[in-house]
Amino acid sequence: MMRAVTYTQAGDPSVLELVERPNPEPGEGEVRLRVVVSGVNPTDWKSRSGAFGGTTTQATVPNHDGSGVVDKLGADVTGFSVGDRVWVTLAGDGRPGSGTAQEYTVVPAERVFPLPAAADFELGASIGIPAATAHRALTVAEDGPARLHPNALDRRIVLVAGGAGAVGNAAIQLARWAGARVIATVSGDTKGKLAVAAGAHHVVNYRDTDAAAQISRLAPDGVDLIVEVAAGANADLDQTVLRPRGTISIYANDGGASFNLDVRRNMGLNARYQFVLLYTVGWDRIAAAAADINQAIEEGGFRVGDEAGLPLHRFSLDQTAAAHAAVESGAVGKVLITV
Repeated sequence: MMRAVTYTQAGDPSVLELVERPNPEPGEGEVRLRVVVSGVNPTDWKSRSGAFGGTTTQATVPNHDGSGVVDKLGADVTGFSVGDRVWVTLAGDGRPGSGTAQEYTVVPAERVFPLPAAADFELGASIGIPAATAHRALTVAEDGPARLHPNALDRRIVLVAGGAGAVGNAAIQLARWAGARVIATVSGDTKGKLAVAAGAHHVVNYRDTDAAAQISRLAPDGVDLIVEVAAGANADLDQTVLRPRGTISIYANDGGASFNLDVRRNMGLNARYQFVLLYTVGWDRIAAAAADINQAIEEGGFRVGDEAGLPLHRFSLDQTAAAHAAVESGAVGKVLITV
């Protein structure tokens, strides 16, 4: 038997319960992991609350991201050995019992990636959804690279909206590692310091009335790529600072579910909009992102913690409800559960 956190109905964090369940057995093409650290993302509490995916009646283990050790291999699994240190993402997608808020989980082998020797388990549990989302957002420009590596974004200017968030932090780090000049927008000095720690060359407070003018002075010819967390609220700013044939990658719309586009203005820019959601992006792209992110880790280009602008908030497995509440209330940094 093992300990696991589950919920059987949608609701606030109080629906999460710590229970005992049988250890799962891996089937063909599956890997069983001993989970060391589970990462909590906004998508996890939104699924639990019923905001995403509707209601549920079957026991669901939350949290898609995590890190741990390969414990057992199913038939026909190659590329891994028992004892390998790994990280996992989208563990519970379509598999309600496979979330990482439990001592052992079974997932398809394609969702598991080697954890570089330079990374600890806390970093491993922080990669997943935020870093893969950032990678996708940085590789969708029509005339940009499909993969990231040193110099891949050389001579490009990247604007990261919400540079103190988990995806924003990952986008800053990966863009900087890939050679871009990075501008980040934040809501105040405290978050600005986090964006600088992540590697942003310039920081602008988006609440300033002249925020767009500040960015335009930094990028007179316009920014090449915008990683956008609040498409509606930032629509005017984005269209003001984007260069002709530039790209806006939208992975969230904080503050609203829809936004309006000025058609004539966007046509004049030949603007390219790309929406980003990992659930449907395809495992080939996630695998490519994982390989590039692992390379960045090995080269010191992707980190977590205060020194990397992503403070860590640690909880134990029996504090999973509190961990979810922290993410839901907008905790700045990364919320982790030590399993």
